[in-house]
Amino acid sequence: MLAAGALALILLPLIGLLQRAPWSTFGSNLTAHEALTALRLSLVTSLGAVGLSIVFGLPLAWLLARRDFPGRSLIRAVVTLPMVLPPVVGGIALLYAFGRDGFAGHILYELTGWRLVFNTSGAIVAEAFVAMPFLIITAEAAFRSMDRRPEEAASTLGGSPAYRFRRITLPAVAPSLAAGGALTWARALGEFGATITFAGNFPGVTQTAPLLVYLDIESGRNGTALAVSIVLLAVSLVVLVLLRDRWLGNS
Repeated sequence: MLAAGALALILLPLIGLLQRAPWSTFGSNLTAHEALTALRLSLVTSLGAVGLSIVFGLPLAWLLARRDFPGRSLIRAVVTLPMVLPPVVGGIALLYAFGRDGFAGHILYELTGWRLVFNTSGAIVAEAFVAMPFLIITAEAAFRSMDRRPEEAASTLGGSPAYRFRRITLPAVAPSLAAGGALTWARALGEFGATITFAGNFPGVTQTAPLLVYLDIESGRNGTALAVSIVLLAVSLVVLVLLRDRWLGNS
């Protein structure tokens, strides 16, 4: 009975969403200019967030998995903090760090004249902030659990660290990295709180699909909001189904 209650708590809102969707006008709502613009921007920013996560998160994951150093447990906890931090709090933190008057944003602006806040690059940074932990924890687990004997053999044969990482380590952990990247992308695609707080809600610039859904619901334009919501729901479901063996386990 309790298990059925848990299942109902998850399923009933989804059923409600599907039941209220205007299926007769689904295509026209989804192909409306504002919906296509928001979906296109979501694709750009989420892929950008994945790119940032790979560039900065992959080295950190390797360090956490392969090196023992003071404060490693604390760093691991900090890395996973965005997964449980309220997204709006994350957005405020980003604003005070990378905003025009933030300590890092001020330096960036003085050196380059570039500002992250309230533009597309800011949306990418906000999404990377909340999504990068998914890549890091997946990659760290893969680096730690892989068979290191091929690396050691390559080392005895004179292979450089860069060569071993490129030719042995990365191919060995590639499936896990792909899973982590997909989860990172799905989380970035659905990000709302940090994005609207740090980057704003400007159509064509920072208004991603979740922000459009919020604005349209507030404005009474339920048709477009529900159509975009169903697309986001479908993408999330597909990602989880495809990755169930690696991430959730298959029973």
